[in-house]
Order: sequence, then C-alpha cells, then structure tokens
Amino acid sequence: MKKTSKMILLLLLCVVIAVIPLLMIQNSEFGGADGAAEELITEINPEYEPWFESLIELPGGETESLLFALQAALGAGVIGAGFGYFVGRKKGA
Repeated sequence: MKKTSKMILLLLLCVVIAVIPLLMIQNSEFGGADGAAEELITEINPEYEPWFESLIELPGGETESLLFALQAALGAGVIGAGFGYFVGRKKGA
C-alpha cells in the first residue's frame, strides 16, 4: 500500500471515529463556560436577546467538548509538524 493512500485511509478513519459519536449519542449534557455565561446574562438582564442563533444545532452538550478536543489535537499536530519540518531542515543542511 502506498504511503499516500495509507495516510488518506488513516485520516478517513479519524473522521469516522469523530463523527460516529456525534450521530449516536443524543441528549448528552455537559456544562461549560458558554452555558454559565448565558445564565448570568439572563439573570442580569432578562430582556436581553442574542444577536444571532447557531447555524447548526449539535445533538448534545458533549459535542462541543469533542470539537474542542479535535481542534486542540489539530493545532498540536500542525505545531508538531512545523517543529519537525524546521528540525529536519536544520539537520539536512
């Protein structure tokens, strides 16, 4: 198996592993800073209306945690790849 096709297969597997829980777990609750801020705002000013609504309604509260973890993992991967590139370039020179 070629290295490129193996990488694409692994990336697709990662996407499937991330998407399946989003579709299968319903009505999960996980409190976070956004929910606490919303409660405090409505307590201070009950007439407050949000500027806009979410474009996509996620199936549960833990979905936000999953997306945040994926974002952190992607960022760590990009930073690690950048360091690896510069270290490899320095060793190659």
